[in-house]
Amino acid sequence: MEEKSDCIEFETENGEKVPFYIVEETMLGGITYLLVADSGEEEADAYIMREVEGQDGQAVYEMVEEDTELEAVSKIFAELLEDVELEI
Repeated sequence: MEEKSDCIEFETENGEKVPFYIVEETMLGGITYLLVADSGEEEADAYIMREVEGQDGQAVYEMVEEDTELEAVSKIFAELLEDVELEI
């Protein structure tokens, strides 16, 4: 699998900036989703983020937490990345 080397910063509720590595990107229902990892290592925690419009009109990302949405998008990423095991 060829991983994307792009990195984004996610700002937590307490203002801490956490870097995430973009593994894959897809679009569902007009919404862009990112599969990100917390490190560039093989054994990393993965998260799914959705693009939303920020206050200044720029794209920002938020964690997907709703179970139905998370399950649907994770199935798409599992198909795109057949050689990667995803656990929800």
